[in-house]
Amino acid sequence: MRWWQRILPLQTAPSKDDLILKRNVSYPGKGVPADPEKADGVMLLRNRISRIFFLRKFFNYPLSLNYGTFANLGIKRVVKIALSYFKINIFPVKNEKNLEDFFINRFGEELYSTFFKDYTLKVWGIPCDEIGAEWGAQRIQGLSITRAITDVVKSLWAKSAFDEQKNVETSLIKQFMYPKLGPGQLWEKVAQIVIEKGGEIHLKHKLTGIKCDGGTITEAIIRDEASNNIMPVKADYFFSTMPVRDLISAFGPAAPEKARKTAEGLVYRDFITVGLLAKKLKIKNMTDIPTINGIVPDNWIYIQEKEVKIGRLQIFNNWSPYLVSDINNVWVGLEYFCNEGDGLWNKKDSDFMEFAAGELSKIDILEKEDVMDGIVLRFSKVYPAYFGTYNQFNLIRDFVDTFGNLFLIGRNGMHRYNNMDHSMLSAMTAVENIINGVKSKDAIWATNSETEYHEKK
Repeated sequence: MRWWQRILPLQTAPSKDDLILKRNVSYPGKGVPADPEKADGVMLLRNRISRIFFLRKFFNYPLSLNYGTFANLGIKRVVKIALSYFKINIFPVKNEKNLEDFFINRFGEELYSTFFKDYTLKVWGIPCDEIGAEWGAQRIQGLSITRAITDVVKSLWAKSAFDEQKNVETSLIKQFMYPKLGPGQLWEKVAQIVIEKGGEIHLKHKLTGIKCDGGTITEAIIRDEASNNIMPVKADYFFSTMPVRDLISAFGPAAPEKARKTAEGLVYRDFITVGLLAKKLKIKNMTDIPTINGIVPDNWIYIQEKEVKIGRLQIFNNWSPYLVSDINNVWVGLEYFCNEGDGLWNKKDSDFMEFAAGELSKIDILEKEDVMDGIVLRFSKVYPAYFGTYNQFNLIRDFVDTFGNLFLIGRNGMHRYNNMDHSMLSAMTAVENIINGVKSKDAIWATNSETEYHEKK
């Protein structure tokens, strides 16, 4: 948190939507004045509201034990969920072999079938019983019905939003910091600082080979994809955030055959975002949270409806009012999980925008004729998967850890479903190891391990 605020100071004055809605909000920013109406280099303090859209109704995310949830589900389904949860607490699955076992142990079979089973299939493309339980340990280990009840009770005595969040699961946190112009703004600023301090950043360069001598990486072979020139790079230390599969491939015969085979079998899930600019949404704000033009207040909406392929919907206006030029319009992002080369990935941009608008129309979120513009962005290897050869990942780690000057960090670098904070923490830990002369990589690999669940505040 301190590192972020050293790059972009936290706002000390109201943002555009605060002023329009006349919100009475206090800003905890200190030191440097940071007025988002006057400067771009500002971190906004935003309210976090994410909900589930299912049965054409909104549910709290994560599910809350409140009247709205019970009313939306209906008494019959609620009774079945309660009985299923009590049953699993008495007769839990003793050895969690897969993600299905993990979910059922924490939520009961009925709630798992209602909210987790089909959605996880949409995200990963394979059923829960074929995914390792480690995925749950990485992302939602601390969350359960019992934990949700505890957090509700604790919140009744909370003194402030920041005070309230100190011991709350991150999935339940109500506020967060967000760069005025989106997360890329933070890294653009970091890149600027690196260059100002004499560092170099080379874009569109690809690692094609690695040379090593015993336990030391001596050289990385890089290709400039613009000019196709090959250049060797010598360094004291090498950090890798690239997909592990590609990193091991770059070693060539220097990597043991078992490590190469394991790397080749690592699986990734790819990702497409479709941005649509609309005049308005069909869904209305039925909460007690005031919004501009009655737009729904959500940052993310998890789409549980089975008849569409969209997995999640972002309302960019609510991340930052400065992400849309006309605040009376609505800028949304539809998230699709896919595999590179499949039918979704290969759709033409114009066809995909038409398809995406049709999906939102089908589930009554907007009318197609209200869509004014759009964009399609594709990202490969976004989600490292806990199936394929992942259960043999130790063969890869045993190999890369033999190199004293090579550090694997970040989500793809470690093949872990980390969030941004813990990707950054793995990098910080690696640098601390170098400074302190620590040879073991254990502290880096322990970042976001099962015993230190990374979404625990």
